[in-house]
Amino acid sequence: MVSMKVNRRRFVAGTAAASAALVAAPFVRSANAAGKLSVGFWDHWVPGANKATEALVKEWAEKNKVEVSMDFITSQGNKLLLTTAAESQAKSGHDVLAFSTWLPARYADQLVPMNDVMEPLIKENGKVNDTVEYLGKLNGKWLAVPATAGSQIKGPCSRIDLLKKHAGIDIQAMYPAGQAPKADAWNLDNFVKAAEACQKGGNPFGIGLGQTSDSVDSAGALFHAFGAQLVNAKGDIVVKNDQVRQVLDYYKKLMQFLPPDVPSWDDASNNKFLVSGQGTLIMNPPSAWAVAKRDAPQIAEQLWTHGFPVGPKGRYAPFLPFFWGVWNFSKNQSAAKSLITHLSQASSAEKMTNASQGYDIPSFEKLTTFKVWAEESPPKGTLYHYPNPHNHQTLSIAAAPAPHKIAEQIYTQAIQTQMVVRYAKGEAMDKTLDWAAKELEGFSRN
Repeated sequence: MVSMKVNRRRFVAGTAAASAALVAAPFVRSANAAGKLSVGFWDHWVPGANKATEALVKEWAEKNKVEVSMDFITSQGNKLLLTTAAESQAKSGHDVLAFSTWLPARYADQLVPMNDVMEPLIKENGKVNDTVEYLGKLNGKWLAVPATAGSQIKGPCSRIDLLKKHAGIDIQAMYPAGQAPKADAWNLDNFVKAAEACQKGGNPFGIGLGQTSDSVDSAGALFHAFGAQLVNAKGDIVVKNDQVRQVLDYYKKLMQFLPPDVPSWDDASNNKFLVSGQGTLIMNPPSAWAVAKRDAPQIAEQLWTHGFPVGPKGRYAPFLPFFWGVWNFSKNQSAAKSLITHLSQASSAEKMTNASQGYDIPSFEKLTTFKVWAEESPPKGTLYHYPNPHNHQTLSIAAAPAPHKIAEQIYTQAIQTQMVVRYAKGEAMDKTLDWAAKELEGFSRN
């Protein structure tokens, strides 16, 4: 009889006992298969979303006669990050673990290659976006499999009524539910004009410029829209280029029409700003909309998730994937890969996406048209364009295409937002670029 031990949010910080390795016989796919498997998932913020994952794991475990122990580990307080570090150091822990955006590359030497899982999945579900490949594949080796749970696009979410009232923009006509975007005029020039109009109308855009993920992701998309690289794919420091100067000038203009405290915003600030009724537009997955649906339904009825404005080098949207990886010290690697394959099937991905109210986005191109995005409401169709079903945008990550070790430091140290704030507050352009170059040189040495 299969034993399912689900221990929610179990965590012992900073110790090798973050989780105990379960020793099992080699996995054999047969009616007589047996063994144990320990899995550490990201603890989803959407109530009830974990239950879909639990049900899928139980389904696989019963079929394969494997005893599975599951932990849902919160990312609050960096507990998932600390768990990963503790297991890496102890070489003991979960067989399967959820890895956030940059971690597959950080732990590349300790992860089991996943080409034998990814290649059939890509053949079946279509290719993954370039950001997933950049983060999850190194030197031809897939380090981990992109997870459905937790993967998100941080595109614009706007107030339908306020954009129309203040800026004369009908965002539903530009991004109609069930249809391809009609957004050729949605460019960065018109974006800043709309920001100005909304600020003058008393409901400004709420785009953070702090040093946490939401702010960094938004800045990254704008830098990409200008083709502005700080470090190129070879690791060369190229920050002193015309494209970087252009995006800093643009941001300086945009910041005039944002709330004055955006340099101090964290990841909760933009959500609160929109749900409170103050703001017209933020950059976020549907978390603010979900909170509004619960706490401020009159606001939720006016929210529409849509695409990013196009810049000189294209239209980009921030994408943050989660991954499922298998440690090379796992005692049951075959079973671990089998479970990940099961969780990555289209039917499994759809169940997870439904349970998350459309928040989760599979990374495979054929899995962006689930019914949930067309049917979620209010208003109906509000999430239709969220998963980028028409490939309207290039999904990106801030600091790419720099080598991972440098890019992760650019991202976590929020170099792009710091540059924007320094220049917008009056620092000379050359001084801002010199500061950034010195920071990047330090990252390169490390």
